[in-house]
Amino acid sequence: MKISELISTFEEYAPSVFQEDYDNSGLITGEGSTEITNALVCLDCLEEVVDEAISHNCNLIIAHHPIVFKGLKRFNGKNYVERTVIKALKNDIAIYAIHTNLDNVLENGVNKKIAEKLGLVNPVILQPKPNLLAKLVTFVPVDDAPKVRNALFKAGSGQIGNYDHCSFNVEGEGSYRALEKSNPYRGKKGDDHLEREVRVEVIFPYFKKNKVLTALFESHPYEEVAYDVIRLDNSLQTVGSGLIGELNKPMDVQDFLAHLKYSMSVKVIKHTRYNKNIKKIALCGGAGSFLLKDAIRAGADAYISSDFKYHEFFDAENKLMICDIGHFESEQFTPELIIEIIQNKFPNFAPILTKINTNPVTYYY
Repeated sequence: MKISELISTFEEYAPSVFQEDYDNSGLITGEGSTEITNALVCLDCLEEVVDEAISHNCNLIIAHHPIVFKGLKRFNGKNYVERTVIKALKNDIAIYAIHTNLDNVLENGVNKKIAEKLGLVNPVILQPKPNLLAKLVTFVPVDDAPKVRNALFKAGSGQIGNYDHCSFNVEGEGSYRALEKSNPYRGKKGDDHLEREVRVEVIFPYFKKNKVLTALFESHPYEEVAYDVIRLDNSLQTVGSGLIGELNKPMDVQDFLAHLKYSMSVKVIKHTRYNKNIKKIALCGGAGSFLLKDAIRAGADAYISSDFKYHEFFDAENKLMICDIGHFESEQFTPELIIEIIQNKFPNFAPILTKINTNPVTYYY
């Protein structure tokens, strides 16, 4: 299997267009045409992880966090980023990162994995991402409308929440006159022609535009297809930051903290005071203080994330309980998730899970 084939699988689950602007997900070193000998999966790609890959004859490292976030102007080995990249290049090891795009998808995403560990039900995106949708409007002869609609649905349009094959249709009359060099579907060259048509409207994720338009052109009977693509402000409810769900039954604070500590295998939890039972849980893997107001507005009893600053804890104002479990700790099950995605598509491919703890934070008891 080539690296590009594996990347295509990840793109199906978490397209790179879903990553945040500051991110650098994707193939960082190496070439997509390279055949994979084996792959090592980790949270952070550091020098010792590259050494581990070498020892296992892996020529691909799949990491959650990109080793390179900003442009590198020199490769002198003066810091851990440069040394890691140099070592990977010297040993022909490709590095691929799947970061905030994997954070931002609901199904098979980082936050869904955390929710599963905690036993949450009815999970939804906490802050859905806007400007990812578009609407296609086209005009099709009445008899051909079912064929065109089905082609558009198959290409990825018409999905709204828990419904698919969604479209709006209204019949009308279209007119045209075929000129000398035309090849009209109906009507004669030089004559004005009226055709009973259906105006078909479907919504689709904008990154699927080329695929949807290809399906339109291939299924539509007209030589010249009339259509509009309109960008929408609507949020895509299955893509965005954070997640909110519920416990099967309420827990008092102490029982909930014990449940959180055990489920997430954490040694310590920094949390605010709270005097109510815990039922509704908001969470965000990694640094998630930016979602605190969203968690409060959503009525969460607890918000689980990491990297809160001292004064941000005051912002809870006893409206919910902030639970800071640590950045590494909140994302520690992501490599497990990545392996699940790979083996779901390639059951005979067995990537290696790193044995190196890359957490830069240690605790003294």
